[in-house]
Amino acid sequence: MSFKKLNTPLTETLERLGYENPLPFQKKVLSKIKSGMNLFGIAPEGSGKTTALIISVIQKLESESFEDAPRAIIVVKDKEAALELEDKFKTFTRFMDLRIFSAYDQPDLDMQKGEIYEGVDIVIATPNKLFKLFKATGINVSQLKLFIVDDAEFLLKNSAYNDLIRIPPHITKCQYLIFSTEFNSKIERLKDSFMAHSEEVVMK
Repeated sequence: MSFKKLNTPLTETLERLGYENPLPFQKKVLSKIKSGMNLFGIAPEGSGKTTALIISVIQKLESESFEDAPRAIIVVKDKEAALELEDKFKTFTRFMDLRIFSAYDQPDLDMQKGEIYEGVDIVIATPNKLFKLFKATGINVSQLKLFIVDDAEFLLKNSAYNDLIRIPPHITKCQYLIFSTEFNSKIERLKDSFMAHSEEVVMK
C-alpha cells in the first residue's frame, strides 16, 4: 500500500515530514490494517512499526476529532513510552484537531477521568492505569475503533499481561493490533483470547 491511498490530510502531513514511500514492513501492514483485520505486526527495531501504528490510527479516525469518547486506545510499557508516543503523534497531528491523552501511573485517577471525560480521540495508557480507569468507569469504549499494544515485549511481566487481558471483555467490538519485535510466550497466549482471529506479518 502506498501513502497516496491514505486520506488527504494524512498524505499532506507525510509529505511535510519528508515521508516519500513506505518501508517494506509498512507496505505489508498498512493495507491489512486499513481492511479492518486484527493483526500481529512483528518486526525488528527500525522497520517502521511505530510510524505504521500512528498512520493507521490517524487514517482510521479520518484525521479529525469526533464527539467525546476515545476511538483509539494504545497500551504501552510505562510513562516514558506513553509520553514519547504522544510526542510522536503530535508531530503528525500538528495541523489536525485530533485530541491525544496519556494516562500513566503517577497522576490522580479522578483528575485523569475528568480530562478524558472532557473529550479525547486517542488514549495512550499503561496497562495498570488503563485497567484502573475501566474499573472506575473512567473511560467510555462505546465508540472504540482500535485497541493497540505497542512494543508488546513488556507483556512478559505478569502484572502487565494480567491487566491487559481484563480489558477486551469490556469492549463490544473493535480492531486489535499488536506490535512487537518478537513473538514471546505471552504474546502467543493472546491468540487464546482477543486475538483468536488474526493475521500475522512477520519480518526478520
